[in-house]
Amino acid sequence: MHPNNIHNAPYNFQKLISNHQQLLDFVINNKFGIETIEFSNSEAVLHLNKALLKTYYSVNEWNIPEGYLCPPIPGRLDYLLYIKDLIVDKKTNIKGLDIGVGANCIYPILASQLLNWDMVGADIDVTAVASANENSSEFKEKIEIRHQENNSDIFKGIINEDEYFDFTICNPPFHASEKEATKGTLRKLKNLKNDTAFKLNFGGQANELWCNGGEALFIKRMIRESVAFKTQVGWFTTLVSKNDNLKAIYKQLSKLNAEYTTVDMEQGNKKSRFVAWKFPS
Repeated sequence: MHPNNIHNAPYNFQKLISNHQQLLDFVINNKFGIETIEFSNSEAVLHLNKALLKTYYSVNEWNIPEGYLCPPIPGRLDYLLYIKDLIVDKKTNIKGLDIGVGANCIYPILASQLLNWDMVGADIDVTAVASANENSSEFKEKIEIRHQENNSDIFKGIINEDEYFDFTICNPPFHASEKEATKGTLRKLKNLKNDTAFKLNFGGQANELWCNGGEALFIKRMIRESVAFKTQVGWFTTLVSKNDNLKAIYKQLSKLNAEYTTVDMEQGNKKSRFVAWKFPS
């Protein structure tokens, strides 16, 4: 993890339980006698997140509609901390845009509460927008949620004419189809040693997990559209789940004369990355 990630140490479950009693029902001892939860249990993951948000981010009420994405908080914070490293030259009044904020609204919450950044979250899903508004209701002075009404647009219709963002973030749909997403679900559950369960422990709706053309096409579309907003954004960024997609992404960025970098991240056994780009002034 990023060296400044407050979740670098193992979870202190007794501290978490003291702030969110419901977590107690899901804490178990593993074969080494260490307290943990069953990460293939969606309800356990939900209550772990509630406890983390109450304990470290002063979030008293947080929930997600059934079936929507329940994010791993330490990894989401890592992404934000590495973005902070990118914009190190600017210390105050930082404003970011989360493309596909989701029902959980997790990036704006972490960014506003831990880093004191102003955030805008955008989503095409009206249920997600309503839930994100609910989850950020305690922090309206720092977080604004906007509905993307046109499914074919990403930044257009969200970034206002006179608006500037220091960065954008995105956790794009991974898969190209529902069938591919289902295979990914089964593979993840098998890795979590829970072959009999089917429901993905972190959830996810169609627009969160798949789109036509999958991750690579979505990101290429984002890159093309970013050109029109090159003077209104400092750094455009997006997670890239599949290493094999990087070649096509780099090709698109080079074609449009963008400056870009890839930031590798690691949380336990999981390796991930995001690509960041900007345009010469």
